[in-house]
Amino acid sequence: MTRLIVAAGGGGDAVAAAMLDAALYGDDGRAVIFTYAWDRLLIDPLPGPRGGADFTGLEALTPTVWSVPASARPIAPAGSMVPRLAAELPHTFALIDPHHGAQGITRQLEGLVNHLKPKSIDLLDVGGDILARGDEPTLRSPLADALTLAACCQVNAPIRLLVAGPGLDGELPAESLHPALGSLVHTFTAKDTEPIGSVLEWHPSEATAMLAATARGARGICEVRDAGLPVPLTDEGPTVHHVDMDEALSRNQLARATMTTTKLDEAEALSREICGFSEIDYERNKAAWLGEQPPAKLDPKAVLAQLDHFEAQARNRGATHTTFRRITEALNLNGTQRHDLRQLLISKHPEQYAPPLWRITTAPE
Repeated sequence: MTRLIVAAGGGGDAVAAAMLDAALYGDDGRAVIFTYAWDRLLIDPLPGPRGGADFTGLEALTPTVWSVPASARPIAPAGSMVPRLAAELPHTFALIDPHHGAQGITRQLEGLVNHLKPKSIDLLDVGGDILARGDEPTLRSPLADALTLAACCQVNAPIRLLVAGPGLDGELPAESLHPALGSLVHTFTAKDTEPIGSVLEWHPSEATAMLAATARGARGICEVRDAGLPVPLTDEGPTVHHVDMDEALSRNQLARATMTTTKLDEAEALSREICGFSEIDYERNKAAWLGEQPPAKLDPKAVLAQLDHFEAQARNRGATHTTFRRITEALNLNGTQRHDLRQLLISKHPEQYAPPLWRITTAPE
């Protein structure tokens, strides 16, 4: 008997799943975390999610589900953080492959449930965009969450939907989620972040970074993503709430529409129809644009001067914190330089490092 946690959007949700498992269950066995390999363009230059055919070294868990061990590798030029998660965390990471739509994920999940016979199944979403209607102007990445919700609603097993850090994904404001949030399951503390502390040093997820930061006491306004969206860091940030699955499905039009899909292309077309866009199209366009840009050089002197300018503007916008992803993109550097940029900034201004965020200091007098 084990526990199964479905990371609704992959990436940062998988990291948060590991934190949740440790917080709720401690050392009582280890969870299987069912997650996408969808690391966006910061890590993976190819648009969209990766499937089993994009890796070497996977291990069969069931006839339709592969686990991703630490020794697995994405096939170039693809990239993936999942093998590194497997190397640093004690959990088993099983791969959600959405290329056969919600029906394919449903079959994968049913196979996992039959094989594992888990004592609990949680569907975890950081931020709450799994509750999106589809027409919200701030919505950016509804497809993965919609597909996992659609699949979980079709599996003949009790599944608990949990939303951690309402509003922290910057897609839906926390107040818009309040009517759907049920009982408080847990409030993360600084101690709860310890099991994923090393992962937070390198993983690019902004939502999970802010979830951990609020658990550690950070409060204020954090700028995220390339557009510099302001996300409030409040006492609500480290909370985890139960949400009724039927309520979530009734809100999420894209999830309802994709329930019978058998191809990712079908689901993507429905996203264009319902939400007005496809996040994979956005990745395709951005990947093409990035491919046309000359390789940038990380010149420490120039970077620190640019940082001063960026911070002055961010202060004027009311920001108190930002993410290293945001700084990387604001300084027109590429994702491969994020680690070097982070090391440079921490070495020069260690007092501004508020793990795993960057603190924007008040204006000098």
